[in-house]
Amino acid sequence: MQTNITAIYPGTFDPITNGHVDLVARAANLYDCVIIAVAENKTKTPLFSLAERVALAETVTADFKNVRVIGFDNLLVDCAKQQNARVILRGLRAVSDFEYEFQLAGMNRRLAPELETVFLTPAEQYEFISSSMIREIARLKGNVSFFVAECVHQQLIEKFARLPHSI
Repeated sequence: MQTNITAIYPGTFDPITNGHVDLVARAANLYDCVIIAVAENKTKTPLFSLAERVALAETVTADFKNVRVIGFDNLLVDCAKQQNARVILRGLRAVSDFEYEFQLAGMNRRLAPELETVFLTPAEQYEFISSSMIREIARLKGNVSFFVAECVHQQLIEKFARLPHSI
């Protein structure tokens, strides 16, 4: 039996949501160490900088003693190896997520067969939450306080107050 298994949970986390934190909580009960790996992802234009996203993730997961947060800008499987992770954690909200995640898991398996991909589903109240929806609701001045931690909510309000209106 394996001991000291580290799982890596990658994503852009722009912003980190209560759905993400729900998955982190579930994983923290399953693995010795959970690493939230915040991706730079130069193909996207995030609302928050990498440093801001890492800081928010650190703040909202501070109570989990076996969770740490890193930023990364390389191939996920290389990052996982650098962190001695054995498991890639991915969240599945709906059937629509499955095809993409299945392809990604297959590619990661091909690149690093020693890594296992594990899928977790969020609690029912978080199944429909996505960071892109949260950003759009917040941009339009909607209340996202149920979907994100208070510090994230405040950062969204501040960020959109500084941006020119695009409506």
